[in-house]
Amino acid sequence: MEDERDKETGKGSERWSAAIVNLSEMATNLESLQKLLVKKAVYVDEETFAKASLSSEQARAIKALEQRVETLERELDAAISAAARARSEKRQAEAAQKAAELRAQEITRELENTTKVFELHMEELRAKQDEISKRDKEIKLLEAIIQTLGGRHSRSTSG
Repeated sequence: MEDERDKETGKGSERWSAAIVNLSEMATNLESLQKLLVKKAVYVDEETFAKASLSSEQARAIKALEQRVETLERELDAAISAAARARSEKRQAEAAQKAAELRAQEITRELENTTKVFELHMEELRAKQDEISKRDKEIKLLEAIIQTLGGRHSRSTSG
């Protein structure tokens, strides 16, 4: 455990040493920069400085506004594209709805035709049933006549 503490303490002191070296280098760099600025500095009167500051502020404002315009243009392009997609989807939906309506009308006509055919078949079946019933009555009548005639005939032959 003591070895680990020694290692951690060693690492910590190495970090502090590196940080101090970095600070020293930064201080040297700052001094060099300060000397350079003093040598190259341009001194102007207040009015010129104010005009330059105003120009600088205006340039920053213009740059910010240009960026805002570019952002708005991109948003506008995206909105136009979205609107075009929405119009296209609307046309597709309308076409699909029209096709569905036409199909519904077609199915309705088919159902009406099927109903008419069914009604005609029912009428035909009723007519045939009436005809069968009429013939059945005729057959029963003929059977009754035959029985009556047959009964007379058998009486006359037996008597």
